[in-house]
Amino acid sequence: MSTNADHLPDPEPAFPDEPMTTAPPATTPPTTTAPPTTIPAGKHRQSLSSRAGNTWIALIAGALILIVLLVFILQNLDRVDVSLFFWHFSLPLGVAVLLSVIGGALVMALVGGVRILQLRRAAKK
Repeated sequence: MSTNADHLPDPEPAFPDEPMTTAPPATTPPTTTAPPTTIPAGKHRQSLSSRAGNTWIALIAGALILIVLLVFILQNLDRVDVSLFFWHFSLPLGVAVLLSVIGGALVMALVGGVRILQLRRAAKK
């Protein structure tokens, strides 16, 4: 259904004996556009983010991750036996999982570091 004034049906009069009055069509005011604002040469908009602000956000994110890790460890306190080569020890399950994740991250960092060194050598040639 269209809301355009040209397509609206004629209104029926409330009382058939009274003459029907029609309101003049509503006109919309002409739209004006503001000229585009330009930044003078040498004057740039300052960024809303700063190094201190980004550091603050990173600290908050790190604190939230540590809280989640603490809750994970505290909820998984069942002792598990861990054997690695000739070492045998017992740890809480949460700590064992956390240590395995840290070990995986270290292996990943080592492989990534070797790849970066390969790419640097290739770029120097």
